[in-house]
Amino acid sequence: MPLFWKPYQSETTQFIESLKQQDPTLAQRQREGRALLWDREQDRDAESEFQSARVPQQAYVYQTKA
Repeated sequence: MPLFWKPYQSETTQFIESLKQQDPTLAQRQREGRALLWDREQDRDAESEFQSARVPQQAYVYQTKA
């Protein structure tokens, strides 16, 4: 390995790193945005009701029942 060897960084990684340097609050805002949609408590009672209310799908969905 040469003395001045530098690990490879893709253009995408360089772009993301430059965004993080320009806006230090970016990571915090991303976590807040994720919390709005994904990081929620799960309602297990509602989930079990949804599962029990499912209607089985027929083998070929476009075929009419004859």
